[in-house]
Amino acid sequence: MSIWKRPGQDTWSYDFTVRGHRHSGNTGCTSRREAERTETRLKDQARARARERAGRPAQGLTIGAAFSRYWLEVGTHHVNSDSTLTDLAWLERHFGKTRLLASLTNQDVAAMVARRRSENVAPATVNRTATARLRAVITRARDVWDEPVPRITWKSHMLREPQEVIRELLAEEEAALFSALASGYRELARFSMLSGCRMAECLDLEWRHIDWHSEYIVITGKGEKTRHVPLSSALRALLWPLPRANARVFTHQIRRGSANHRRGDIAPVEEEALNSHFARVCKKAGVVKFRFHDLRHTFATRFLRATGDMRALQLILGHASIETTMRYAHVTAADAKRRMDAMPVHAESDSPLTESLKQGR
Repeated sequence: MSIWKRPGQDTWSYDFTVRGHRHSGNTGCTSRREAERTETRLKDQARARARERAGRPAQGLTIGAAFSRYWLEVGTHHVNSDSTLTDLAWLERHFGKTRLLASLTNQDVAAMVARRRSENVAPATVNRTATARLRAVITRARDVWDEPVPRITWKSHMLREPQEVIRELLAEEEAALFSALASGYRELARFSMLSGCRMAECLDLEWRHIDWHSEYIVITGKGEKTRHVPLSSALRALLWPLPRANARVFTHQIRRGSANHRRGDIAPVEEEALNSHFARVCKKAGVVKFRFHDLRHTFATRFLRATGDMRALQLILGHASIETTMRYAHVTAADAKRRMDAMPVHAESDSPLTESLKQGR
């Protein structure tokens, strides 16, 4: 909010710009909160007048028009653009495409969250596909399109997400799993476990993203943020022999023909097929309660156990906050305890400490 108090005044002043026109004055409010509300109301009025001057309808932007515009300007450029389109379509069906975006209320958002939860999806999925997606559209409408938008208390609509369980692939499980994975899927899974990349990051990897000379891989992750993952010797040995039959790195041979591919064609590995194959192979190999994402956890725990470098792990995984990476701190803590337990006790035989240790006190 662009409000402040002038020297010697008890009331708050405002100063903002709408479509190149500056608006400034005194709110007449002594409370900051009231002043912010007044500024928001004045800004909405200024935007409405700007639309009228431009010959645009005064009622504002419809949900259908907002979602279409967001898709063309932002969503179509997402790495997982298909997921973005699916989320926007769901939201449009729920609210109705002709409803005004500015008419949404906290009660409407709460009802949306309840409906999405009723579809038996995880809290994290509700947050990501519904609440955060709607918030992104509304934020862009406010900040980029200068449209009037509803005042939503987003924090109160975000569901509590249970802390993710860190599952590491054991050595015997690794041998059984990778011997059962089919060609194409096996290399993709191995890449995830050697790089810490998420499933979508593996699926979308293209040959042009690999810099063999400088020895790094450009990965585009959540929020369209890019990071450089080092091209380790193990990753080079894995990637170099793979066929370059497609722009995407991980491909497989079509076993059954379809409308899009003939039998024997080389095609990129797709998410739905990967999920199905991975779940089926885990069951066959006897690897229980293990998801594809746990390959990323396996990389993180092994890297931390070998190096103890939390900061480097944060950069490789692409975590915005070190607190997220700290979930893996249990690895070094457990290893430290094992080392402490293995330490011999060197003390005088008549030491009180020695006697206590012997007696288990």
